[in-house]
Amino acid sequence: MHGKGPLIPGRLKKGGCIGLFSPAGPVRDREKVHAGVHLLHELGFRTKQLNLSAPAQDYLAADDRTRIDEFHALWADEETDALMAVRGGYGCLRILKDIRLDLVRHRPKILIGFSDVTALLNLVSEQGGLVAVHGPVVSSLADGDPDSIRALAALLSGGLAEYNLRGRIEILRAGKASGTLKGGNLTTLIHLLGTPWEISFANALLVLEDTGEQMYKIDRMLTQLYYGGKLDNLAGIILGSFDHGLDAVERLRLEERIWHRVLEITDEFGYPVWGNFPVGHRHPNYPLLIGASATMDSGSGRLLFHDMLK
Repeated sequence: MHGKGPLIPGRLKKGGCIGLFSPAGPVRDREKVHAGVHLLHELGFRTKQLNLSAPAQDYLAADDRTRIDEFHALWADEETDALMAVRGGYGCLRILKDIRLDLVRHRPKILIGFSDVTALLNLVSEQGGLVAVHGPVVSSLADGDPDSIRALAALLSGGLAEYNLRGRIEILRAGKASGTLKGGNLTTLIHLLGTPWEISFANALLVLEDTGEQMYKIDRMLTQLYYGGKLDNLAGIILGSFDHGLDAVERLRLEERIWHRVLEITDEFGYPVWGNFPVGHRHPNYPLLIGASATMDSGSGRLLFHDMLK
């Protein structure tokens, strides 16, 4: 972090403007995007899109330069108070080296997204020093559950101080720990290892979730983190949802295997580990403040935020 603490952007007020940008994959379902934009308007926010003319390129929303320029233009725009990714997919890794962190620091705004956008969230947090929001993308809003949408509105307005999840989360290893919320999509975090944008894991409350990955692949990624020494000095681990297109029983079996593997490779460290936290590609998907100081309190089942949007 830069300075004495993180840069915390201002809360989003009613009538505030959210810039919609596409840093990764192209839109596959325009109806869901339109529904997501409509929901943002219902919450009392305005939206702005630049609609840059570059065509989609197979699995990318546009060429790298266009996606970078869109991000910078919306961030510099005096009308926009926040930026929300339209969707994830793949592509953020390709533009990290060209993100202007001086602009990010000079004009702190709320950056919102998850999945592949994990790379951008942790970039602006780690190297820009700015708290960011691990939350929905526009295309996932339409299917959002009421609890997640209420939590998003409360967090963006600066009114969310904690989650009380007693009886909802699985306390896999009890304990109380404070640290900095980091992480998000497991596969994306693994792809940052060995790059200039690898996150610092020390004293992190590490959030992990993923979708579409089989158990052996998740095991391989977790084991890489372990043998790379990335799990040694964490404050705690928060495991969100994991699925592989399975039915509810098979999904639970997959998650239980993941929980077991995480406990196995972190046994020597003793920090708290939670499972079934409502974050990830399934619903609910509660927003979290990446780069914020927080406390896991297993006794009460609460996650308390010490930093909130101003």
